[in-house]
Amino acid sequence: MDFGPAAATLADTYVGEDAVLTYARSQAARTGVRAISPSGGACLRLLAAAVGAKAVAEIGTGTGVSGLYLLRGMRSDGILTTVDTEPIRQEFAREAYLAAGFAANRARFIPGRALEVLPRLADGQYDLVFCDGEAAEASSYLAESLRLLRPGGVVCFEGVFQQGRLTDPGLDDPRTAAVRELVQEVRESRQLLPALLPVSDGLLCAVRR
Repeated sequence: MDFGPAAATLADTYVGEDAVLTYARSQAARTGVRAISPSGGACLRLLAAAVGAKAVAEIGTGTGVSGLYLLRGMRSDGILTTVDTEPIRQEFAREAYLAAGFAANRARFIPGRALEVLPRLADGQYDLVFCDGEAAEASSYLAESLRLLRPGGVVCFEGVFQQGRLTDPGLDDPRTAAVRELVQEVRESRQLLPALLPVSDGLLCAVRR
């Protein structure tokens, strides 16, 4: 059986995307933001639903693609706290969430650098943390996520394949090295039960024990 590009295309088209997601994705392309793929988004939605997520923290709002998937998996009274350095992107996301029918109080938008914002969030109160920020800060995101998550909560990192750079032995730039360190740290942590999923550009997920 072929598990190459054809299988990836099938995974991306399996759930389909509505007009709101299509719009949010087009805004991402227009502003130069790489959005999570449909298959990766579907995994986020599934995980949010599986843990009955009421509180989710997101690093990297983008234009709202991942947030839409997360909100659609969360409980109806759940709140998404999303952080991004670019307020204009958060405005695009806000528009998308409202267009999808989510009340304004379902999402809390915090502009700023993740490592300045995350320490202000409450310990052990989050069901899921989704990280799609600066690759060089991935290990620090993990440390913050372990603090934020309740036992049984899930942390996810998007883009760990780095478009093939992760497994290229000829590449050892700081960004790639930081992601390799993250992958190893998650795999070896006694606090985490990990899985590396071949969706989007690599979705690294782990449950906090």
